[in-house]
Amino acid sequence: MEFKKSIYSNTIKYSKIEMPFGDFYFCEKFIISEINEGIHFDWEMIKSVITKLYEFYGKDVKLGYISNRINSYSSDPQSWDKLNKELDAIVASAIVTYSNITFMNASLEKKFYKKSIKRCLSLPEAVEWVYKLKELN
Repeated sequence: MEFKKSIYSNTIKYSKIEMPFGDFYFCEKFIISEINEGIHFDWEMIKSVITKLYEFYGKDVKLGYISNRINSYSSDPQSWDKLNKELDAIVASAIVTYSNITFMNASLEKKFYKKSIKRCLSLPEAVEWVYKLKELN
C-alpha cells in the first residue's frame, strides 16, 4: 500500500520529498521511502537522501526508517554497512515486503545492518512497530 493511500497520510503530519528516484515522507518520528520501479538505489542516491534528512530535521535527530517496497528495485545490501557508519540518526529500520522475493532480499539485507531491521508484511505493521521503539519515546 502506498503511503499516500494509507490512513496515515490523513492522520499524521508529514512532508513529502520528491526525488528523481523515489518519494520520501518525512514524519515526526520516522521516514518512509518509496523507491521508483526499476531503480538501482545506489550509495550516491542514499547520500542525497541523507543530505535532505539533515536539512529537514537537523543533525541531532533520532528517527525510524521504513522502506515501503511497493515497487521492484535493486540496491546493494552492503549499503546498510555504509549507512551504519555515515548516518547516526536512524535508530532502527522496517522493510515492508509485498512478495516472497522482497522478503528474501530483506532477510539478506538484515545480515549487513548492525541496528534492528524488522521485516513487515504491511505498512501499518511497520508504522506501529516504529511508534513502539523505546529509542524514539
